[in-house]
Amino acid sequence: MTERIIDLRFHGRGGQGAWTASILLARAAIHEGKYAQSFPFFGPERSGAPVEAFARISSEEIELHSKVYEPDFVVVIDPTLLAQVPDTIIAGTNKTTKLIVNTREDGQKVAKTLGFKGEVWTLAATDLAREIIGRPIANTAMLGALIRVTNLVKLESLFTEVNRQFGDRIGERNVTVIKRAHGEVEKDA
Repeated sequence: MTERIIDLRFHGRGGQGAWTASILLARAAIHEGKYAQSFPFFGPERSGAPVEAFARISSEEIELHSKVYEPDFVVVIDPTLLAQVPDTIIAGTNKTTKLIVNTREDGQKVAKTLGFKGEVWTLAATDLAREIIGRPIANTAMLGALIRVTNLVKLESLFTEVNRQFGDRIGERNVTVIKRAHGEVEKDA
């Protein structure tokens, strides 16, 4: 169990499943008896627009109901956002924040470009999703990477929620993506 509230922020674009990733993570935490929240923040409500989703996980009841302003972990599902909204990506971060990015780029280069001082973990999640699921939707791959970095929930709890959300056939492909991403994410900075 966590001893304090863990704050997470997901960055993606409409239609990429940032909020779905946040929901799956929160449900997996609840499945384990933890307290959790998941909620989105949408700008223009259209496919392809930048989206933020948030999650909080704690061993105690969470009474805070606001956006995440100082994240412990930031997950970037769409790497084009690094150039488009870099200040939004690193807003509220510090040297203990961990950044998990869907990119083929080296994490040290990502950190330098953003002026980010914490750890950077990278994974070519879109490539992995395209290979296994047949679609370039990288949200579940990024969840596998996130669990490797954080250990916030057990993989089995996440698998349960993924199968519940997507059903057997699609769920199993996503479970495979999560497993591969969990093993392939790399710490670069």
